[in-house]
Amino acid sequence: MSIRFGYVSHAITLWDASPAKTLTYARYQQLSAHERLDKLKEITALNLAHTRRMVHYNIAHEIPLYRLSSSIVPLATHPDVKWDFQTPFKDEWHALGKLITDHQLRVSFHPNQFTLFTSPRQGVTENAVTDMQYHYDMLQAMGLSDTAIINIHIGGAYGDKVTSLERFEKNLKTLPTHIKSRMTLENDDKTYNAEETLAVCEEEKVPMIFDYHHHMANLVDIPLIELLPRVFQTWSHIGLRPKIHVSSPKSDKAYRSHADYVDFQFVKPLLSTLHEIGQDVDLMIEAKAKNLACLQLVEDVASIRGVKRVGGGTVEWK
Repeated sequence: MSIRFGYVSHAITLWDASPAKTLTYARYQQLSAHERLDKLKEITALNLAHTRRMVHYNIAHEIPLYRLSSSIVPLATHPDVKWDFQTPFKDEWHALGKLITDHQLRVSFHPNQFTLFTSPRQGVTENAVTDMQYHYDMLQAMGLSDTAIINIHIGGAYGDKVTSLERFEKNLKTLPTHIKSRMTLENDDKTYNAEETLAVCEEEKVPMIFDYHHHMANLVDIPLIELLPRVFQTWSHIGLRPKIHVSSPKSDKAYRSHADYVDFQFVKPLLSTLHEIGQDVDLMIEAKAKNLACLQLVEDVASIRGVKRVGGGTVEWK
């Protein structure tokens, strides 16, 4: 059994390397037409350069998983701004994708919580499609649209889960098929639990990302040993390893908030179940300390009897 590890967006130990520098719409409006495009290009170029630094960090530390920032391109989906962010940076996108591919890194995107398909408002659904298209366009520019995934949550219940799930099924039909083929769904910590999310994934033939922390905050009756094999089965048709999100509570009072690091004792039951099943998996660490939390968890897992660390971010468990 093999477990690979990764982290989200920003290696915090790199100086001034945020790949999510922003430009507010208010500031954008204050600029002249010429200055606007120049500013958009300037920030995008910086975010792409910082993303490349992050990828080099991952290569150097042998961390095989990485979640790309959704904010690489400022104002990319704003209805009054939408601009061609691919053509001016064609070479940079291609070089970034080649670097990722050459070093066999697994990358992904995770749009924000407003990208959902359960809303009764048509505008929200249209914006969700626009945002998914934006993420797909970035993958396509990097040459990764056949291998990487875009992960979202089902969305809100709006007081009626049954009706909202029916609306999800209807609204999802507005998402182009080629984008849906790169989509995954994740269980959440308040509304749609792992069992409900899994049922949607099985119905829609969409891979499910199991979030362990969310699961512990929004429990179901099915034991992990029965639930996880069904979750893993949803990945079978796209030829990718199942992915699991891992974090731990900041405190008992702030249970749903992510701690800086991952509490090893908190995730031990998950790790034991994975070992019992014998499934190769990828763990995306969502702790606040990002790359540091990722490397620490690798060390913690490697301390288990029978586990051997075979790389910076990979272990094997007999």
